[in-house]
Amino acid sequence: MDTSKASATETRFGPVKQIETGVLNTGYAEVGPAAGPEVLLLHGWPYDIHSFADVAPALAGAGYRVIVPFVRGYGTTRFRSADRPRNGQQAALAVDVIALMDALGMETAILAGFDWGARSADVVAALWPDRCKALVSVSGYLIGSQAANEAPLPPQAEYTWWYQYYFATERGRAGYDRYRREFSRLIWRLASPQWAFDDATFARSAAAFDNPDHVAIVIHNYRWRLGLAEGEPQYDDLERRLAAAPVIAVPTITLEGDANGAPHLEPAAYAGKFSGKYEHRTIAGGVGHNLPQEAPQAFAQAVIDAGHL
Repeated sequence: MDTSKASATETRFGPVKQIETGVLNTGYAEVGPAAGPEVLLLHGWPYDIHSFADVAPALAGAGYRVIVPFVRGYGTTRFRSADRPRNGQQAALAVDVIALMDALGMETAILAGFDWGARSADVVAALWPDRCKALVSVSGYLIGSQAANEAPLPPQAEYTWWYQYYFATERGRAGYDRYRREFSRLIWRLASPQWAFDDATFARSAAAFDNPDHVAIVIHNYRWRLGLAEGEPQYDDLERRLAAAPVIAVPTITLEGDANGAPHLEPAAYAGKFSGKYEHRTIAGGVGHNLPQEAPQAFAQAVIDAGHL
């Protein structure tokens, strides 16, 4: 249930609230009228809720109720049990979204995200379409499987995933733990090579990486993808369904920045995975991987438009 208490953490959105959501106590920001159409904005790695610092107010101003949660392992989100595995697999993160919606009384919402957040939104749209009114997904269809990830990629493509292999080692886990800010700043620069973010902008998000579970969740996420770490048995059925690459039927707008430096497919490669009303938009102007923070007006407009497809 909602604790009805605001965290001491302040963001551009105002105080962060806390609510019990399944295995988590989730920190989230909320803006906009309580009775407005509902939107859930989902961030990725290594970012936080401030990727939506300009998107959320824009949507709130348009009459939407906007919820922006910290993903497990970020910010004020905590596991309710010390014994719970610090699991970063895709099904677990998507179930977190459903648990948050249930706790907040959201029967359905527009789901929008990038990176890990886009994957979670894709999973919810595929497996629980009745909970997803519409979808906005940066870089398109991101549902994956351990079996699919066994196939080697061409060398240049493998090179772009260098950090995935670094994280597969104990040296990588220790290095990320020791240098999590330096590592994340490097990823920001590589993924968005034309984004001139300042120190204050980075520091505001980097505070979320001090979460005590952050390193464990990140390392498990990438090791699980390569089959180097086990998932939790209660998600096995969901993962089997996701491994079949289910088609997404809800109204969808996919987005891509014209200067995305992170690994991503061309839109034509995933357009066929969306069987409902569908549109793709490439956002020009040197926009990189963190599209909602780099092009907030375009992202907010896509959310509004997806709800009216």
